[in-house]
Amino acid sequence: MFFNLIRSKNLTLVNIISFEIFAVMSDFKELSYNSHKEHYKDNPDILGRLKRKSSIDYWRHERMYRLLTPLLNRKGAKWLTVGDGLGTDANWLQGNGQSVVASDISEYGLKAAAEGGYIQDYKLVNAESIDFVDDSFDYVFCKEAYHHFPRPYLAVYEMLRVASRAVVLIEPVDIGIQFPLMVFLKNLLEKVAPGMVNKVWKNRFSFETVGNYVYKISEREIEKVAMGIGLPMVAFKGINDFYTTKFDLKSSTGNKKLFRKVKGRIKLKDFLSRLGVIPYELEACVIFKKQPSPEVVANMKEQGFKVLSLPENPYLEGK
Repeated sequence: MFFNLIRSKNLTLVNIISFEIFAVMSDFKELSYNSHKEHYKDNPDILGRLKRKSSIDYWRHERMYRLLTPLLNRKGAKWLTVGDGLGTDANWLQGNGQSVVASDISEYGLKAAAEGGYIQDYKLVNAESIDFVDDSFDYVFCKEAYHHFPRPYLAVYEMLRVASRAVVLIEPVDIGIQFPLMVFLKNLLEKVAPGMVNKVWKNRFSFETVGNYVYKISEREIEKVAMGIGLPMVAFKGINDFYTTKFDLKSSTGNKKLFRKVKGRIKLKDFLSRLGVIPYELEACVIFKKQPSPEVVANMKEQGFKVLSLPENPYLEGK
């Protein structure tokens, strides 16, 4: 009966198996996105970070925002923030003279931020299908949200589609690609003691309470994304952060003792990262769709970015 059904519907076994796999993926994707939609629901402190700009927590995030400074040479440039659940990214860009549309899959934080006057405009957006035409924005910015997406490559191509100049990601680093010592240990342990690798690399399969696998990035992966579609340039800069529930990071930076502790932990990580003992925790990745001006390139290098000009595909030149 099963094979008669296949013949009657002009289907193959491969078609049916493919359909089943797609259905499972679709169900998981919807489950993931629905979980994220409700993440900020009933949060009594949903505007806390925007209200407490003198807090250590806000200082931590502003350190990451300052990596965008080389791209702020033109007032009124159009930005889209993706996965900007609380509107904090858009608020900082607005404060630095940019025209911004904040976006997220959930409305709770963005609606509150707009009603509170912290952001000018927002739109509900699924990163896999961004409801704007090609080249709608100069820049697209995604900070610590890419790693939440169940299918992040779809999201980055969508971000590139709606950006005309560049896409900027600031995301956790995949040490399994970025850190050679970890790659060496992984390969060695998988040969001599396969179960041991997960004890050494404890967050190899890491998940967050909202329900996502933490999809970390590497310079090499971003480089390949750009090369695959013929883009001219990428830029990278590592940054360390410090987060813990043991300290009250909502405290003001006026709490000198606590602030010194947080800065001290970051400085230690920075020192070890510069020596190559540990990788940076986060990476700022800039994927340029068009060649940036010499001024932008010079500003990026001055701020410590590694700027990489990509070669043209020799088999498609002039075609």
